[in-house]
Amino acid sequence: MICRHFLLLGSLSLAGAALAQPAPPKKTVLTTFTILADMARNVAGDRLNVVSLTRPGAEIHGYQFTPSDIVKAQKADLILNNGLNLELWFARFTRQLRGVPTVTVTEGIKPISIAADAYRGKPNPHAWMSPKNALIYVENMRKAFVKLDPAGAATFNRNAARYSAEIRKVDAMLAKQLATVPQNQRALVTCEGAFSYLARDYGLREFYLWPVNAEEGQGTPRQVRAVIDAVRQNRIPAVFCESTVPATGMQQVARDTGARFGGVLYVDSLTDARGPVPTYLDLLRKDAAAIVKGLTGQ
Repeated sequence: MICRHFLLLGSLSLAGAALAQPAPPKKTVLTTFTILADMARNVAGDRLNVVSLTRPGAEIHGYQFTPSDIVKAQKADLILNNGLNLELWFARFTRQLRGVPTVTVTEGIKPISIAADAYRGKPNPHAWMSPKNALIYVENMRKAFVKLDPAGAATFNRNAARYSAEIRKVDAMLAKQLATVPQNQRALVTCEGAFSYLARDYGLREFYLWPVNAEEGQGTPRQVRAVIDAVRQNRIPAVFCESTVPATGMQQVARDTGARFGGVLYVDSLTDARGPVPTYLDLLRKDAAAIVKGLTGQ
């Protein structure tokens, strides 16, 4: 009886020890910028630790990575990048890593080609500015996470379906809002040519100072002159600039044409939680509201 009692206690102790074992650490997904991180968190839920390499408000095209970024990336289990030549530094970055898989989340998206300057014919990288494209981003993330953490497949599938439904609702809302802009005012003038996908989806003409935020700062005299001419010829009522670049050139366009400066639009980066666009869906809503207000004067 005594032996049997000790055996029972031993079995209970082993069972208790097994139950007390800590859960395995979450795998870490590193994204190149904040918008991808927000999308990824919506798909990953609590199963994965999602981190953005760049901070809110950072300019992504010409980002200068640091040794600490390399250390952070080497500890990651997966890196998500946008591709389409957005992260011009990404190939140099990943050459310094060993054994960390990467996934390009624009895989399967048909890019719009840039039509101006030195980037003519190259893909416009801002594909996330189309909610329809965002659904492809989400699907690519879902598949990558299932491969990374097969035990979490049900969670990732459920989260991706829920988030995709939210994106579709925002897409319908944007279409309804932007349809209120009169046909003769449906032109979007920005510093960077980052709105080609949004303009295509919602029937807007597009004009910009420069095609990609890689080397430009305020716009060359030729670029500013070309946009001034376009605003005058098309009687465009308002112009805009993005949050990550100086608005000096576009403010000159507004002064010289009499157009309203419609304010800041968000494209390449989210804000922190206290700012106006802490999430990707907030970014789309905020931009659409600013565009409608600027073009209609309401």
